[in-house]
Amino acid sequence: MNLNKNMKYMRMALEQAESALSRAEVPVGAVLVTGDGKVFKDSNRTAELHLPQSHAECLVINAACKERGDWRLEDCTLYVTLEPCVMCAGLILISRVPKVVYGAWDKRFGAFGSVTNLLEMSHLNHYPEVSGGLLADESARMLKGFFKNRRKIKSK
Repeated sequence: MNLNKNMKYMRMALEQAESALSRAEVPVGAVLVTGDGKVFKDSNRTAELHLPQSHAECLVINAACKERGDWRLEDCTLYVTLEPCVMCAGLILISRVPKVVYGAWDKRFGAFGSVTNLLEMSHLNHYPEVSGGLLADESARMLKGFFKNRRKIKSK
């Protein structure tokens, strides 16, 4: 995929992150694009749904699998504003998403190189192409602002 398409979908993911921010959720957005151009988009909903697995990546992967009637997403690209955590990276591997593009690095939970790298595990049957840093500043700025505001609220 070319840079213009990557930027287009990452901007959509940022819009989803802004939606999460407006609902007081951790501002992470994800967009999953299928080979035939179908777009699934969502944002973190852990507080709203009271479910720890309601990360943006999980929600778009689950929606695509449900609509397709198949757990394999071998023709998709996932765009996410923050490097996936171990849970999300595991789901990406299991569902066989072949390409992942993310924005900011996650130095606390990142599973594609920041804290750990699941791609270094031997004997997997699927290794997606993963690239990070696309619109990273915008993603990181939104996350830093969210947590800074949250710390201010807690200290009152």
